[in-house]
Amino acid sequence: MNRLLMILFVFSCLVVPIVAQAQNRASNKPKQASMCNPVNLSYRFCIDTPSRREAADPTMVLFKGEYYLFASKSGGYFHSADLIHWDLITTKDLPLEDYAPAVVEMKDTLYFMASKGAPVSIYKTADLKSGNWKIANAAFPIGMIDPDLFLDDDGRLYFYYGCSDVNPIYGVELDTKTLNPISKPVELFNSNLNIYGWERPGDYNNKNSRPWIEGSWMTKHNGKYYLQYAAPGTEYKSYCDGVYVSDTPLGPFKLAANNPCSSKPEGFIAGAGHSSTFMDKYGNYWHISTMTISQKHMFERRLGLFPMFFDNDGELFTYTGFGDFPFKIPTKKITGPEGLFPNWMLLSYNKPVHVSSELTDHPKNYATDEEIRTYWSARTGNKGEWISMDLQKQCTVNALQINYAENETKVLGRTPDLYYQYLLEYSSDNKTWKTLADKTRDKTDVPHDYIELPRPIKARYIRLTNYHVPDGTFALAGIRVFGNGGGKAPENVKNLSVERSQTDRCVVKLSWNKVPGAVGYNIKYGIRKDKLYHNYQVLGADSLTIRSLNSLEKYYFEIEAFNENGIAKSRASAFIN
Repeated sequence: MNRLLMILFVFSCLVVPIVAQAQNRASNKPKQASMCNPVNLSYRFCIDTPSRREAADPTMVLFKGEYYLFASKSGGYFHSADLIHWDLITTKDLPLEDYAPAVVEMKDTLYFMASKGAPVSIYKTADLKSGNWKIANAAFPIGMIDPDLFLDDDGRLYFYYGCSDVNPIYGVELDTKTLNPISKPVELFNSNLNIYGWERPGDYNNKNSRPWIEGSWMTKHNGKYYLQYAAPGTEYKSYCDGVYVSDTPLGPFKLAANNPCSSKPEGFIAGAGHSSTFMDKYGNYWHISTMTISQKHMFERRLGLFPMFFDNDGELFTYTGFGDFPFKIPTKKITGPEGLFPNWMLLSYNKPVHVSSELTDHPKNYATDEEIRTYWSARTGNKGEWISMDLQKQCTVNALQINYAENETKVLGRTPDLYYQYLLEYSSDNKTWKTLADKTRDKTDVPHDYIELPRPIKARYIRLTNYHVPDGTFALAGIRVFGNGGGKAPENVKNLSVERSQTDRCVVKLSWNKVPGAVGYNIKYGIRKDKLYHNYQVLGADSLTIRSLNSLEKYYFEIEAFNENGIAKSRASAFIN
């Protein structure tokens, strides 16, 4: 062996074990198996004032075994291998300032279009990761808002669109070669707020103006065509998706019995409308939706991901129970939502906090009030500003979510310093602190950072110290802690009273006796005892008015109490005709 070969041999003997050790360390690193809404994406700051983040009107596609997410005003599109970790792909080839992007896969090629007046360009690529796209049709003749492209399993291509408080949802077949319509668009359906309560505007469906009907999305299942649509308006907590069903792609369509098929009217963040339905690599359906903040601007929005199912009768429903608590992302085919919720309860609701400073209009209690529309803000964005929470007893902590708020920011678009740095610590006595997460050197944009701990810890106090924010002050819409309080789950709700309005059958009033020690209640309801697909979660209440019913349907209701230790074993039930 000559001298050069000897050197190379010795070097390889030294390096290979080091590389192997590094790989072993990486493989032994605990992998995050859960997520928490809103999805922790690098939501872009809009390019116009006021400075605020936005992403909405999502389209998700599984392409060549990986996930690609397109959303309005994002400056690119997102990529993930597991629905948990996301990176951004930028491109100069697409009209990324147009709203409501739509994509469809045909013959290993992805086609893209977005809302625009005619003529509209359609783009294509076979290499999504490159960011390189070519024009496939430079003059699509239909100007529209909220497009949806659907490829049937017989190879025929359909186009759905519409966004109006006057006009209906339309559909038309396209030529797969020219990508132009081959007939005149067909009117498919419009709103009917006199009968369908979920179509009534307002956070609580309490306005009488006409709704916006928009956000079409077609899904085919067992030979049936499910045309989903959004109502009543993107700025409302009541933003939801309804669904019509047909035996053919262009109708006639009939309203499904279970409606809305996707809604999340309350919680830390509300709204589950203008969505896309997709199938993951294991054959599970998912619904990725627009969620509302709408404080700095009507279009200040985020995205939420929810499991979706078809029952044995073909009814489509989205499971939003505990919809902004942590839930597991399955790695196999599942038949229902059972097992997705890890029973990590909310420990941080209305817990006392101490802060380094606060602004009068944004007091410290807003960091724990479970409302994304309010937020605490320190006086500055300087390194060293902090917030400390007292859980009031020693608890088991499994996960945390840090939701930043954009206060006094002037950022427009994407900037090089668009990242957060912080130190997260825990303590049992408020004196000795241990590190929970050290992100003081990170350069990642994590506006809704979710931390699933590799193993649970015992803590009473949680402290978050700022090291860097992109701009403005150090502000939090919510620092949320999940785990178990170590005590008993609440007793069962012993009674539930329901009273349907005599003048408006879309409205029902529920009331119950508060359960001692309960933090909140889940109200489940639906058109049959075994189809309680709607979920309404409230905190610290003993009554609720729901205004989103179908006036032609009868309903069954159940209520369960929950606290920091778990969920009650059984539910009280009621029925209205």
